[in-house]
Amino acid sequence: MYSPRPAVLTASLTPLDQDLNIDSDHLARHVQWLLRRGASGVVLMGTTGEANSFSASERMMALEAVVDSGVDPEKLIVGAGCCALKDTVDLTRNALRAGVHRILVLPPFYYKQVSEDGLFAAYDYLLQSVGSDEIRVYFYHFPKMSAIPIPVALVERLIQAYPGSIAGFKDSSGDWAHISAMIRHFRELEVFAGSEQFLLGTLEAGGAGCISATANVTSQLAAELLHKWKTPEAKMLQARLYNIRSAVEQWPMIPALKALMQELTQQGNWANLRPPLKALNPREVSACIQAYQAASGDNHRKSEY
Repeated sequence: MYSPRPAVLTASLTPLDQDLNIDSDHLARHVQWLLRRGASGVVLMGTTGEANSFSASERMMALEAVVDSGVDPEKLIVGAGCCALKDTVDLTRNALRAGVHRILVLPPFYYKQVSEDGLFAAYDYLLQSVGSDEIRVYFYHFPKMSAIPIPVALVERLIQAYPGSIAGFKDSSGDWAHISAMIRHFRELEVFAGSEQFLLGTLEAGGAGCISATANVTSQLAAELLHKWKTPEAKMLQARLYNIRSAVEQWPMIPALKALMQELTQQGNWANLRPPLKALNPREVSACIQAYQAASGDNHRKSEY
């Protein structure tokens, strides 16, 4: 099983073919590339992976293809949060069958202003329905997207009810005060920041590290900081990561990262996105690449893909 320790996990992009279907072979190659470049692990089918633009069956087939390619399931976390609880159950069962125990779970997010009891019932339904001691749930707190925050009291109730199954928390609030408070409050959980902008602070506060979209292009640098976070170089490395993230955030995140992956790998289908997301136009692509290169100091294409 996974041994908890500080980590930088990449929230993987999902490559699509010309018909806008998941290119499972390319996805498997991308996961392997990320791991070679220093990612501690990879999160599949999160926000960055366009998960909620795909059906449950598409998501399950993509995971199976990645594992069948030889990727160690213990290096993976799978996003399974859906509006329909039965889809969340099916995705979780599929992950467990594939050997993936860590599940990142958004709350059901269509209905707003739901009660804490309602959220508890949703997670309780998942855990009761799956009925496995092997599941390790990671709460996905991303109120900007879901509009459903995950309150501290809810996490406390679920830890009490399922002490062996509640494993962690991804805090994508973008609010350092909230992230640091979660780290202090839940020492028994792996608390990940949702951006490498907070990586050094999270490690210093006793958190688990980060799960980040921009780690698709910063995994080497983030891994270097992970290994050197107690050294004098740490602040310089963190500043570089901060600058890269800030540069990329000038454009919609997923289209920008796919444009950068096209530049870094010279693979032909990274520009494809499932609607309603749309690729950057050529002028935006050029500006994004220039901003990334200026922030990272990397003016050379990578060819090891």
